[in-house]
Amino acid sequence: MNTIQASKRIEIVDALRGFALAGIVIVHMVENYIAAPFPEGTMEATHQGIADYFVDGFIFLFLRGKFFALFSFLFGLSFFIQMDKAQKKGLNFGGRFLWRLLILLVIGYFHSLFYRGDILTIYALLGILLIPFYKLNNKWILVLCAVLFLGIGRDLIFIFFEANNLFVKGELTPDSSLILHYYNTLMDGSLLEVFKSNAWDGHLMKMDFQLGIFSRGYLTFGFFLLGLYVGRIQFFRNFLNYGTQIKRLLYGSLGLFLLSIIIGFFFFAQLGPNVTFDNWYAMNGLTAMDINNLAMTMIILSLFMMAFKGGRMKRWLERFIPYGRMALTNYIIQSIIGTFIFYGWGLGYLGQIPNVYIFLLALLFIALQMMFSAWWMRNFYYGPFEWLWRSLTYFKFFPMKKS
Repeated sequence: MNTIQASKRIEIVDALRGFALAGIVIVHMVENYIAAPFPEGTMEATHQGIADYFVDGFIFLFLRGKFFALFSFLFGLSFFIQMDKAQKKGLNFGGRFLWRLLILLVIGYFHSLFYRGDILTIYALLGILLIPFYKLNNKWILVLCAVLFLGIGRDLIFIFFEANNLFVKGELTPDSSLILHYYNTLMDGSLLEVFKSNAWDGHLMKMDFQLGIFSRGYLTFGFFLLGLYVGRIQFFRNFLNYGTQIKRLLYGSLGLFLLSIIIGFFFFAQLGPNVTFDNWYAMNGLTAMDINNLAMTMIILSLFMMAFKGGRMKRWLERFIPYGRMALTNYIIQSIIGTFIFYGWGLGYLGQIPNVYIFLLALLFIALQMMFSAWWMRNFYYGPFEWLWRSLTYFKFFPMKKS
């Protein structure tokens, strides 16, 4: 029975990782891989009809911020699995995990040259903080999660720095010279010029988004800790036995989702027609949005677990397993191909394709990657970047091709 449960746990985690990656590529594709505000009037061609605005609404409500949250949650879970596995063998994996993060940082930096919205470098840096939290009491992990999700990071930054940027000099608004220069680089720049723009300036902009008042980094670490907690209680190992708890999570998340909409609407309504982020109404409104994203993430997670219990939906969701096992490789390939489609060094379709067609293109791209991943995992033990990461972690060449 334990062997079966362990197998189930691995299956659902890999499938969930693949599912999260699919949501991420849809968001990035519809955003045209810009990873920044875009100048006024530059994206008008992407909105030609009601369907294009519907895609925007669908992504805002169900995808943006939610699937990155799932991805972050699974990163924390993977951290626990690796540390726990080593501990059961009498080993301390902390040092090895730190080395593993440094390798990820290098891989992420390579990826960020193509796409400055890269999350791997953020995972590598924030992941270091997970190591001292490994043995923290479960109660305090949940307390810290709650504090982070309630916006303590944003509040402290606003108290000490107000709405000012922490790293980038100048405004990051759609009409600023910084954004216009960056957009023109994507439109007309060579691959080398894009690399040069992303090599340093891109990381400064990203750090402002992660550690400033929009606080993505604090939320990411909160999901890391949530994944660590779920790993400790071995929830996915025994998720088939948690039917009642999963339903409670679903209903509670639905209630929190609706409540956060009401609270967010109240605070943003106080701002009037010209919204600025230099006041506490805006800060509280942003926190309500974060809680809304958390609630929707838990709704998606609950529905996924309920669907994965058996039947046709489980068989369909199992198609994400090889896609999830090659998540690192697929994530990097997505960005390289996506930036090639939109940026000037490639096909140059930035801001030229209606959203509905980009959405369909993203679905096609996901389907192709899933088919390729299924073929690859039938013939190889690891994805290319997964193999590289693992081999460098342990200083040995692992077998790649299956007999």
